[in-house]
Amino acid sequence: MFSKIVAIEPVSLIPSAEKALHTFANEVVMYPDIPVDDEEIVRRIGDADAVLLSYTSSIRREVMERCPNIKYIGMCCSLYSPESANVDIIYANEHGIKVTGIRDYGDEGVVEYVISELVRCFHGFDGPTWEDEVREITGLKAGIIGLGKSGGMIADALRFFGAEISYFARSEKEWAREKGYRFLPLDELIAQSEALFCCLNKNTVLLHEAEFQKLGDKKILFNTGLSPAWDEEPFVKWLSGNNLCFCDTVGALGDTHLLEHPHVRCVQTSTGRTRQAFDRLSEKVLANLSEYNG
Repeated sequence: MFSKIVAIEPVSLIPSAEKALHTFANEVVMYPDIPVDDEEIVRRIGDADAVLLSYTSSIRREVMERCPNIKYIGMCCSLYSPESANVDIIYANEHGIKVTGIRDYGDEGVVEYVISELVRCFHGFDGPTWEDEVREITGLKAGIIGLGKSGGMIADALRFFGAEISYFARSEKEWAREKGYRFLPLDELIAQSEALFCCLNKNTVLLHEAEFQKLGDKKILFNTGLSPAWDEEPFVKWLSGNNLCFCDTVGALGDTHLLEHPHVRCVQTSTGRTRQAFDRLSEKVLANLSEYNG
């Protein structure tokens, strides 16, 4: 049982989950807005021994140093690795602070977004068709960069519509081989793909000048991650050709100045944040708390 749980910002829990937090602590404080800086985060945490946050703020070592009562930090957002996390997990581990996160709660909405945008592009809904004639996803040479849960689901959805799936990941996946997906070196994947789908962890950049040169012209690029998968300068140069880039958020695109680019399609909303995703998120956050209090 915690003495005090503080959610330093909106954490997207459904009402029943917010109510359930009171079974884990004597006091629960939920802040309705995002803190402006570390000073405000420290003030909000105060003497709390448990902290919740989403992906919109960070808890750095300087914050933890000033809040010595913290023994648990619950990330109500994706946690893939210490390097990509918005909590200094290395410092937390060194000082006995437990950090938990969640995964695989908003992927379904992202897959729907990818298929929706690709269909609209190929059929010319609200604009010109991608090719001279309306085409289907059938036969599309699709390259997936990063075959985790989200990338795997996108690959499966594209395959359902008849696309030819190739991918690059840290290692070849046995389950992907069984489905007939081809594992290729990054350069080869980029060169042979008509549409490229970047499904990478936050702050992972794999597309540089050489990669964009290999990608070439008349290509489609999707980024479903939380941050750009590319260096901006060669990306902008590549956009000047007959190419298209799709991102759901500005964070995935990189900067607001790119929103006006004629070859960028950005809906400016996180497509993984659906009603069902919030249900899954809430369930996993409470499960982490239960396991810790075990």
